[in-house]
Amino acid sequence: MAMSVDGSLLIALLALIVDFIFGRIEKHITNKSHNKKISRITKGVIAVIAAGLIISAIMPSSKKGVIQIATKPMTEQYIIGEMLKQAIESQSDLKVKLTQGVGGGTSNIEPGMESGKFDLYPEYTGTGWNMVLKRKDFYQEDKFNTLQKEYENKLHLTWHTMLGFNDTFGIALRKDIADQYQIKTYSDLQKLNGQLVLGAEYDFFERQDGYDQLVKTYNLSFKSTSDMDMGLKYQALNSGKIDIMPVNTTDGQLASSRAVLLKDDLHMYPSYQCGLVVREDTLKKYPELGKALKKFDHILSEESMQHMNYQVETEKKEASAVAKVFLKEKQLLK
Repeated sequence: MAMSVDGSLLIALLALIVDFIFGRIEKHITNKSHNKKISRITKGVIAVIAAGLIISAIMPSSKKGVIQIATKPMTEQYIIGEMLKQAIESQSDLKVKLTQGVGGGTSNIEPGMESGKFDLYPEYTGTGWNMVLKRKDFYQEDKFNTLQKEYENKLHLTWHTMLGFNDTFGIALRKDIADQYQIKTYSDLQKLNGQLVLGAEYDFFERQDGYDQLVKTYNLSFKSTSDMDMGLKYQALNSGKIDIMPVNTTDGQLASSRAVLLKDDLHMYPSYQCGLVVREDTLKKYPELGKALKKFDHILSEESMQHMNYQVETEKKEASAVAKVFLKEKQLLK
């Protein structure tokens, strides 16, 4: 309404300018009185303003709310971004502008959230704890209330909806070995101490929460270890050259490999539960957004995310198409 009134005033100003120009021309052609000219201008302005107000009253505004969504440069985030865009636009009159694969991830998206450049993005609890709140200790889910309070009090952001999957580090064992010896947890691996060949990237043997921490926490030993590229691990495990390897729990290749993801029963790795971080003022401005996002509550699992990542990374399907199929299965598209 305010924009319509402003437009009407601008039209009125334009009418005055045009009338002035024609009035100057008219002055040289006719000898009409000054009073008649003022009367003509006044009537014209009133008519234009009245017309503008009538039009704005009977015509609905074409401007819709636009939600700015950002994602990190990761396959699963591309998929989640497409899911959010399609579902929000299907379930409300809101429009979504999706900025996929923001370079730098959290380090660039989070400041954009605070400044209002972005309204929401998928984030991981462990990343929020360490990178955003600058905490030095490892994050576990019993710290979520503290995480949420600090986000709301310091940043005016909220962890609105948790998607249900944990994208953290993990250990995968060949399925035939896991089935034969009933290995389900990291602790169960003690049954096979000194018998397994472990393959991993160079970083795994160097980082603080890598090989040394695994061996120390679970009292494990291996027959041998092999340093290999990330892309070769799954091939080596499927061919039997290695028995066990570190992974990310939502790796797409886990969906098609001969591997079983074991349970980190002593919680050696920090939790990276994926959730939607949203600006509080955006939720207040657009209540329909909150309703749409709540339908994503625990809708995803590690297995479903693995499967979709595999479709995009290995089968070369479009993230938008994979997202659409999933949303239809969950009946989230009208």
